Amino acid sequence: MKKIDLHTHTISTVSDYDFTFDLTKVTEYVEKLKIDALAITNHNVFNLKQYYEIKNVLSIPVFPGIEVDLEGGHILVITDIDDFEISNFDEKCKLVSAKIITNTDSLTLEEFNSIFSDLSKYILIPHYDKSPVIKDDVIDKLAPHITAGEVASISKFKRLFREEDDLVPVLFSDMRFRSDLNNFSTRHTFFDLNEITFAGLKSCLADKSKLALSEEDGNEFFQATVDGLKLSTGLNIILGERSSGKTITLNKIASSSGNAKYIKQFSLLQDDEETFNKANDHRRSIVYNRYLKEFKNVVEDVLQIDLKQNHLNIESYLDSLKRYATESEKKDLYSKCNLFNESNFVDNDFTNLDKLIQSVIYIIENNEYQDIITQHISIINLKNLLNDLIDKAISSKIENEEKKWLNVIINDIQRELRVKTTSVFVENLDFYEISIEEMKVEKFNNLVKELQNERIINEDSLGKFSIITSTKKIYGASDLQKIGKDKKAYSPAYTFYNNPYPYLLKLKEIGIEEASIYNFFIKIESETLNSDGFKVSGGERSEFNLIHEIKDATKFDILLIDEPESSFDNLFLKKEINTLIKDISLLMPVVVVTHNSTVGASIKPNYVAITQKKIENKEIIYRIFSGYPSDKELISFDGDKIKNYDSILNCLEAGVEAYQERQNLTYEILKN
Repeated sequence: MKKIDLHTHTISTVSDYDFTFDLTKVTEYVEKLKIDALAITNHNVFNLKQYYEIKNVLSIPVFPGIEVDLEGGHILVITDIDDFEISNFDEKCKLVSAKIITNTDSLTLEEFNSIFSDLSKYILIPHYDKSPVIKDDVIDKLAPHITAGEVASISKFKRLFREEDDLVPVLFSDMRFRSDLNNFSTRHTFFDLNEITFAGLKSCLADKSKLALSEEDGNEFFQATVDGLKLSTGLNIILGERSSGKTITLNKIASSSGNAKYIKQFSLLQDDEETFNKANDHRRSIVYNRYLKEFKNVVEDVLQIDLKQNHLNIESYLDSLKRYATESEKKDLYSKCNLFNESNFVDNDFTNLDKLIQSVIYIIENNEYQDIITQHISIINLKNLLNDLIDKAISSKIENEEKKWLNVIINDIQRELRVKTTSVFVENLDFYEISIEEMKVEKFNNLVKELQNERIINEDSLGKFSIITSTKKIYGASDLQKIGKDKKAYSPAYTFYNNPYPYLLKLKEIGIEEASIYNFFIKIESETLNSDGFKVSGGERSEFNLIHEIKDATKFDILLIDEPESSFDNLFLKKEINTLIKDISLLMPVVVVTHNSTVGASIKPNYVAITQKKIENKEIIYRIFSGYPSDKELISFDGDKIKNYDSILNCLEAGVEAYQERQNLTYEILKN
């Protein structure tokens, strides 16, 4: 098995952050991580001179490559180590660089195929379960030249590995060899090869059985630190005496693993109720945004309505109409023309028609439920419907253009006629639009009054806790100041709180940004209750936070927990946390540092590591011994061994004698 990394960066480009390349970091990385082959894949650029500099200092194969922005995603293009092919590749990469000037530029599929015309000469690896992804339809169009896809984490690698019809997953470092780099990534893929060749890599990338996360243990283990610590892709426990290097080890894992959820010791202790409630409200922000999303759109719409101006326009219209009627006998040649008081044509509204067309297109293109759709209506009928709707849209839009053209003519003629007469003309006024706006304001007033009725809008459970989110009325200007988080004078606006439309205008008048006004109509509060239905205590708040943080780990690639027993009692750990940690470990690697037997022994981990600190030649030496929980001995990187049973009892129970003493002299006595 060969450890391969086909995704690294050595040049800062417009598609990347700024960094300074350091060649010594490349050699250090290859030596420390024991890399067997490397590819240089900078964003939309290939530097031929730099490539040969790197190739000449390394004793391993270095493949030339480029990471191309394609149709909004990223794809690795790698070629063979052959001077002729490299020279040809360099010319093609220059064409890519010429087309991608800014960080928003991207090649089209047509441009990509034009540049790299014979795709069979390359290894193509798209971002598959990694942002920014290459879309499935682009991958389909590049078939059969794409067989593998890059993923962002160990958990995604394992999930994709189990899917029969998915691409072969690969995991690479995606690392920048910058001068200030202190920790190297441990994200690599092992290829089942004796000799590393371009053809051999392509062959392995088409066969899942030829790839793995580890050299000897398939996809059940991975390298967690640069110095070689191997851990399970499931649940791991790290034990050790005080100051033996447990937290140091956890920090190393965090720095090498990329997107890690790291719950540090004592970090979740929160005794201040107000701080806890603020954090709790933040957690419920998704409920808040979902609940007020449509109301926000309503507010933005109503803000465009000016009823006062509408009423003035009506007064002006009526006044002109009365004057026109009283002076009808005084009409001259110009004012008698039919177009003198003609109204403009009203444009057709295409909103619903456009939505309908998009909906029919979506139904036609939907593959997931195509069998259900075709049971009720054929694709032919759907396409006929789509054609009819498009025809209607075209004719209506042509009619709109004709109306606009006619309106321009009418307005030009009216302007000329009115210049040449002293007769009164009737003001143009869209009564339909005014009446619609009046109805909108009336419905807005009713909607806000309904919104202001206090109610529970969401109930969630988290372990033994329940989170109740509810709406509350605003009871004073001080509430508005808390919402606005400023010192504006809200009292003038609050006096109109029970009269929604004037209240809306007052909020705008005192300087509230239009995009934020919707926040000032109700409060949304979140309350966390314990299993008895009462507000949580200080200790319970910390328990809630731990449960929440562990569940939140599903957004990350690995979960690290440092001594949870430092803040929580054993009963809570056993009843609530152990099961939760076990469940999370089925989705991603989990590493828990502990001294506690409730966590350390009862949780039944997949793998165990024990840290030791020794003074050798006046230097502090940290060693890590690891193995399966059932192993008699645990082994360190340098081959030292320790007894598993004795070491675990020393860490969790203060030794065999103390454990037996508590069992026989303390617990047995308490039974009777």
